[in-house]
Amino acid sequence: MSLRNGGHVRWAFDLTSWRPCLTDLLLATSCIQPEEKARLAKFVFRDDFNASLIGRLMMRRFVHLATGLQYDQIQFDRDLKGKPFLKNEGYVIDFNVSHQGRYSVLAGLVTARDELTDRRAPKIGVDVMKIEYSGGKPLGEFFRLMNRNFSDDEWRYIKGQSSEAEQLEAFMRNWCLKESYVKNVGVGITVDLRKISFSIGSKVLDTKKVVCDSTLKLNDELLKDWRFEESLIDKDHCVAVALENFPLDADLTENCFEVIGFDALIEGHKPLLAIDENYCDVIINKEYKRSK
Repeated sequence: MSLRNGGHVRWAFDLTSWRPCLTDLLLATSCIQPEEKARLAKFVFRDDFNASLIGRLMMRRFVHLATGLQYDQIQFDRDLKGKPFLKNEGYVIDFNVSHQGRYSVLAGLVTARDELTDRRAPKIGVDVMKIEYSGGKPLGEFFRLMNRNFSDDEWRYIKGQSSEAEQLEAFMRNWCLKESYVKNVGVGITVDLRKISFSIGSKVLDTKKVVCDSTLKLNDELLKDWRFEESLIDKDHCVAVALENFPLDADLTENCFEVIGFDALIEGHKPLLAIDENYCDVIINKEYKRSK
C-alpha cells in the first residue's frame, strides 16, 4: 500500500471476505471518530455497517500515508453537502469512498502546492457498481422505469448494444459514471440526471488497464476540465473515478484498483477511542442481508 505517481491511490476492499471477529471489531471501532461511530451504529444490517466502517478506515489510512499524520491526529469533518473532508490544515488532498456489491472502494489524490499556481485544486469522486440485474421484471421494463435517469443519447447507446448482457453492462457503466460525477461535486442524485450525459469511449473495460476516453456534457455543454477513469475490479464490478481540474495530459492508464485486506488497512494504527465491548456486542448481533 503506497501512493502512486502523482499522489494517487485506488483501493478496493472485498467485503465478502471479511466477517470480523469480536477482536477485529473492537480494534476497528476504536480507530474512528466518535461521531462516525455513532453514525455507523444506526445501520440495521451488518453488511452496511461493515462497508461504511471499512470506508472510514480506508480514509484514515490514505491520509496517514499521504500526509504523515498519525491516526490519532487525523480529523475528518463533513461539508454542507455531507461529503467528508480532511479538517487538518496545510494539505491539498481529496478523497472519496463508495460501496456496492462486494466492494468498498476509495479513490484519493494528493497535490503539491507548487502545482497549483495556475489552477484550482483537483477534486475526486468514485463509484462502484455490480454488473447484475435481479429486479424480477424484464430488463426492458426496468429500463422503462429508469427512463428519466438518462439522456436520449445515453439510452441510444445502452439499447444499441447487441445483447441484454451488453445492454446491462452499458447501463451500469453510465450509472457508475454519473455517480462518480455527482459524488465529486457533492450534489447526490437529486439533480436532473438527464442533463448529465455521458458519451462512452472504449466499449470494453479491463481489470488491468484504465480507460479515460468517456466524456461528459452538462446541459449540452462539453465539460473540458474533467477526466473519467473506468476499469473493472473483477468481471462483475465496474468502477469509475471522476477527476476535476486534473492535468489533461497525465497518464492515468495504470490507475487500476488494488484489492487490500484488513491487516494492511490497520497497519501502524493508533486508536482514537477506548475499546467499547458493549458497542461491539450490539454490532455482532446485527444480521447480514446476504449469505457469504
